[in-house]
Amino acid sequence: MKSLTTLILSLSFAFSFSQDVELELFASNLISPVNIKHAGDDRLFVAERDGLIKIVNLDGSVENTPFLDIDNLVSDDGGESGLLGLAFHPNYGTNGYFFVNYINNFGDTVVSRFSRNEANPSIADSNSELIIINIIQPFNNHNGGDLAFGPDGYLYIATGDGGDSGDPQNNSQNLNILLGKLLRLDVNNSSIAVPYLIPADNPFDGNSSAADEIWAYGLRNPWKFSFDKETDDLWIADVGQGQWEEIHFQAADSPGGENYGWRCYEGNNNFNTSGCGDISQYEMAIAEYNHQGFTHC
Repeated sequence: MKSLTTLILSLSFAFSFSQDVELELFASNLISPVNIKHAGDDRLFVAERDGLIKIVNLDGSVENTPFLDIDNLVSDDGGESGLLGLAFHPNYGTNGYFFVNYINNFGDTVVSRFSRNEANPSIADSNSELIIINIIQPFNNHNGGDLAFGPDGYLYIATGDGGDSGDPQNNSQNLNILLGKLLRLDVNNSSIAVPYLIPADNPFDGNSSAADEIWAYGLRNPWKFSFDKETDDLWIADVGQGQWEEIHFQAADSPGGENYGWRCYEGNNNFNTSGCGDISQYEMAIAEYNHQGFTHC
């Protein structure tokens, strides 16, 4: 997507007793921005869907030279593809590693590690890619794409159900498929030979009927998620089907393994319960809202 958009990167919350909110334009002239992260300093790093990561300085100015340019690796067909996620390693200040989630030119999900340019911290080494995981996508929508390091130091990756509408392959409930899941990987000693390890306490590690990488499942299109900085709880924003948008919650002390219900349930409402278990087997949405006639899939 090459059309020019304007992004409000900063919200100036002027809460009075009436709870009024004011918006302040902080940076502009960005193109289809989908993710904003920081690397422990005053700068913001903005991931654009066409494969660029740009630096926004403390004064709102945007660096002319992108921090990373992998446009040649990324498919951005105007749908739900593109560069979708960015996460800096907790030790980025010393190791210079950061991770991206993008749709490649074959239409599949790629999560890769890149390195900062040793001579210039404002530029990444575009030739330093180490592919961590590649996930085949059956359709061109519902890619999820967010990723973040948890308080435990592991990399969490959100994947959509693989697309089309209504999860026709029932990927989200299939524990042998990495689609419709939240994955949890140990990437702290990544190499070409061993790009990631499975944390020993992953809920399905050693289960021959499930993929070891899975941390939670039953998600439709988890577009964004985040860890509460004060409590370490996990919040997941999951795009709904035709009627309900939903937010999922996982407590900080959870051992993982939650089934958030899709495609059996859309939010807390029946969707396709054929072959599904009792509702008590699912972790229902902590919040939902109705489209009230607006449909999108």
